[in-house]
Amino acid sequence: MKIKYTISFIFLLFVIHFAKAQRVEQSIPEKTRILFLFDASGSMLAPWGNELRIDAAKRVLTDLVDSLRVNDKVELALRPYGHLTPAKERNCKDTKLEIPFGPDNNDDIINRLKYIYPRGTTPIAYSLEQSATDFPQDDNYRNIIIIITDGIESCDGDPCAVSLALQKKAIFLRPFVIGLGMEEKFEAEFDCLGEYFNAKNINAFRSVLNGILNQSLSKTTASVELLDEKNRPVEKDVNVSFINTFTGISEFDFIHFRDKNGKPDTVEVDPVLSYDVVVNTVPPVVKRNVYLKGGTHNVIRIKSPQGSLRVNQDNSFEYDKDVQVIIKRSSGSEIVNTQAIKAEEKYLIGNYDIEILTLPRINIKNINISQGKKRNINIPAPGRINIIYSSKGKGSLYSVDEDGRQTWIKKLDLDGGKTSFGIQPGRYKYVYRSDRAMGSKYTQIKEFVVKSGQTLNIKIY
Repeated sequence: MKIKYTISFIFLLFVIHFAKAQRVEQSIPEKTRILFLFDASGSMLAPWGNELRIDAAKRVLTDLVDSLRVNDKVELALRPYGHLTPAKERNCKDTKLEIPFGPDNNDDIINRLKYIYPRGTTPIAYSLEQSATDFPQDDNYRNIIIIITDGIESCDGDPCAVSLALQKKAIFLRPFVIGLGMEEKFEAEFDCLGEYFNAKNINAFRSVLNGILNQSLSKTTASVELLDEKNRPVEKDVNVSFINTFTGISEFDFIHFRDKNGKPDTVEVDPVLSYDVVVNTVPPVVKRNVYLKGGTHNVIRIKSPQGSLRVNQDNSFEYDKDVQVIIKRSSGSEIVNTQAIKAEEKYLIGNYDIEILTLPRINIKNINISQGKKRNINIPAPGRINIIYSSKGKGSLYSVDEDGRQTWIKKLDLDGGKTSFGIQPGRYKYVYRSDRAMGSKYTQIKEFVVKSGQTLNIKIY
C-alpha cells in the first residue's frame, strides 16, 4: 500500500511540474482601458440630421458609456479637444484629460460630457501625443483609443507619425477613428492613423461604436492551417509570426502544432490589430493584411507546401570546417538559406540552385523540391593534398577541365614547411614562385590528379 501511495505521489509531482512547464507565455490582458479622444472643435456645431453634431455625438457616447458600467474589466477615460478656447485664437494645444481612468467613473464621464461645448480648432496630433501620459503603466491592461471627429488635423501636426511612434512604444494599440458625416475624400487622411470608419449618420455612428466595442472586448481565437499543394492542412512544426501590419512589430509567435487527429492548435489573438501572418518556412510565406473577426474563431489558411533537401558526402571531415551549402531560388539570386552538408532541411516546393563550398566549389542548378519528398544530392568524397616546400613563396591553385581550360580556385602564400587541405577529386595545376627567385621566369608549375580518399604529396623546391 505504501508503495502505491509513493508512486501516486511521484506521479502527482510529475503532473504539477509538467503543468508548470506548459505555462502560457503569450496572452492577452484580461482588462482593457478605452480612451475617448472627443472632437469638441467649432465645426461640431454643424447640424446632423435633426440636431447638432455635438449633441448627437454626446448622446450616443453617453449611452455607450452607460452600458459599459456593468463590465468590471473595462476602464474608461475622456480627453476632449477644441473645447477650451475660441477658434480665432487657434490654440493648437487645446486639449485636456477631463476624466482620467479609474473604476466606476462612468457617471463622471457622462456628467462632464454635458458641459463640453465646441469652441476651438482641431489639434488631433497634439491631443494624441498628450494621450500617451493618460494610460497608467500596467501590463494587466491593453490600451485602446477611440477618436471621434468631424474634421481633419488643423494645426499642421502629423497624427499618423504620432500614432505610429506611440504604437511602437506599446502605449496603445492601433486607434479606431470614427468620422462623423465626413466627406469620403478625407478617408486617406486617417488610414495611416488607425482603422477608419465613416459614420454618415447618427444610426451609423451608434452601429460603428458598438461594433468597435464588440471587436475590442470579445474573446477572439484563430488557428492557422498550413496547406500543401493539394490544399490539405498537413504541414506543421513551423514558426508562425503575427506581425502588426501598422508597426511591423511581431505581436505573437507560435510554433505551429497539430494534434494526433491532424487538427491545428487554437490560439487567442488580439482582434484590434491587423496582421501580416508570416509562415517561417524557407523561404517564408506571408499573408498580408489579415483582419480577424472579433468574438469568434478565425481560420487562416496559408499555402506552404514543403519538401526536404540533404547533400551527402563521405569523408567530409577532410575539410577543416564543416562544409556549407548555399541555397538560392532558381528564379533569383537571393540566398534563401545556408545549411551544413549531411543536414536535412525543409524548403518550399520549387526549383533551387545550390552552391557547395567544397574546394573547388560545386554548383548544381535546378534541383526540384517536391511535396513531402526528400531530395538527396550525393557528391564525391574529397581527397587530401600535402604541399611540402623549402622556402617562402606565393602561388595559386587551378582546376583544369577535360578540355584543358583552367579556373583559379585558391591562393597559397606559403611560409615554408608544409600545408595540407582537403580537395575534391579532379585535375589540378599549382603555380608557385619562391621568394628567393630573382624573376618571374623561375615560376614552378606542378600538375596532378586527386582521387577520392587519396592523400597526395607535392614537393616544391
